[in-house]
Amino acid sequence: MTKIKIAIAGIGNCASSLIQGIEYYKTEDKDPIGLMHGEIGGYGPGDIKVVAAFDIDARKVGKDVSEAIFAPPNCTAVFCPDVPVAGVKVKMGRVLDGVSDHMKNYGENYTFVVSKESEATKADIVKELKDSGAEMLLNYMPVGSEEATRFYAECALEAGVAFINNMPVFIASNPEWAKRFEEKNIPIIGDDIKAQLGATITHRVLADLFEKRGVKLERTYQLNTGGNTDFLNMLNRNRLASKRESKTEAVQSVLSQKLEDENIHIGPSDYVAWQKDNKVCFLRMEGKLFGDVPMNLELRLSVEDSPNSAGVVIDAIRCCKLALDRGIGGVLYSPSSYFMKHPAIQYPDDVAYRRTEEFIAGTRER
Repeated sequence: MTKIKIAIAGIGNCASSLIQGIEYYKTEDKDPIGLMHGEIGGYGPGDIKVVAAFDIDARKVGKDVSEAIFAPPNCTAVFCPDVPVAGVKVKMGRVLDGVSDHMKNYGENYTFVVSKESEATKADIVKELKDSGAEMLLNYMPVGSEEATRFYAECALEAGVAFINNMPVFIASNPEWAKRFEEKNIPIIGDDIKAQLGATITHRVLADLFEKRGVKLERTYQLNTGGNTDFLNMLNRNRLASKRESKTEAVQSVLSQKLEDENIHIGPSDYVAWQKDNKVCFLRMEGKLFGDVPMNLELRLSVEDSPNSAGVVIDAIRCCKLALDRGIGGVLYSPSSYFMKHPAIQYPDDVAYRRTEEFIAGTRER
């Protein structure tokens, strides 16, 4: 099979886990632990190749991407330390609203250090995408980076490359943006990556279980703590509107009757530096059983945050490649519904899974 050539905007923890995983699974068995699909359309993880990368941190810009993924403030698990030199240097991107002002108050090991290099223009990014031969651009901007995400989506459209929006800024689920990608016949998957086995997917499955077993869910919360730059960034509550909407809608969508706002709280709770990339979720659900008898469920989930998302992105990349091979553009509704928290169309997870399998098999167009 030919290589799947990808570009990445944002070489943080998530990109580090993804790139480590590409190398890690090159030598693993056909159906290895940790992958939802060993192969998709004949493509394995090792068929993915990074050909362009963008960041704004002085410790990453100008470095080979194989080195940049281990530079501070990245703090995710290193499960593949011997990533070979890629021959791809990280280029200076565009800051816009990608760095929250409050992050300047923290030490360099925990926050971003903005490079003094001149910021890239849209023309610079588009040229790099075209010259590198990239087929798709992955967006890994920090939460709340509305302008930066729209900037990179514009670059993808102008360069004619597919777009995978892993962040909770609504592009694929925005009808106006979706129409632009469809008119250019460019595939897009989004928005806001749903972890392999994270807080939101667990919450969704349990809410669906309540629904199917006749238990009335009356109130619930999901509180998350972590120590990576994502959690530090989210201490600025003004950046959380789309994140809260994305996570809350993911759970509400599986309920036949949505909970009142006062009875559902989903979102990050606090930044705990020593947790690093470990994310801890505290989940509580209260409801009524047969005879209006009350019950409650409490759960604590601890996961390494970035590898948890990379296991899904590696499938999203290959589904996006299938669309390119088949000449299909616009929103890929089925993969988006399975891989993302805030897709254009929400389906129950069993339905989203089935539709995605049909897409992979070629019996469903999008």
